[in-house]
Amino acid sequence: MQQEDISTAVTVRSTGIRFGLIGALISIAYFVILNVAQINMSQGPWQYVGWVFTIILLVFAHKYYKENTDGFMSYGQGIGIAFWMGLISSVIASIFSYIYMKFIDQTFIENIKQQQIEAMEQKGMSEAQIEQAMSFSAAFMNPEVMLVMGLIFGVIGAVIIGLLVTIFTQKNNPQPGF
Repeated sequence: MQQEDISTAVTVRSTGIRFGLIGALISIAYFVILNVAQINMSQGPWQYVGWVFTIILLVFAHKYYKENTDGFMSYGQGIGIAFWMGLISSVIASIFSYIYMKFIDQTFIENIKQQQIEAMEQKGMSEAQIEQAMSFSAAFMNPEVMLVMGLIFGVIGAVIIGLLVTIFTQKNNPQPGF
């Protein structure tokens, strides 16, 4: 006779937290690898790789949820998993980024600014245009603001991805009320 352990029941929240932790680890590893390799993660294909990881991880989270419950997942449950996954992942990754920028590599933000200036120069922008653009972005280029923005946009991005991915991964129970 097998006894079911109620404390290990799989829920929308527990699934989102589990995969949010995995997402945070992937995000931190990705950040460190690109930073060590001195690859600009805000330009080119590198800026989209994080979203690809999120999509793949969310598909696995939905699969995990369905395999460990009754085999079904509603649209709302799928979005709930995406929310929890995005929240946990964003909180951990944003705190890591904040600590990194504030205490480990205080030149990180200056390097980003320099890369932005070089990109604007390559586009042929005038000195006045570059100065105006940089004065506007200066308000957003500090560890505290980047922490908050990482939290907000991480959760919003995960939910938007969840809205789309769940269309394909949902599996409604054909018997209402169950």
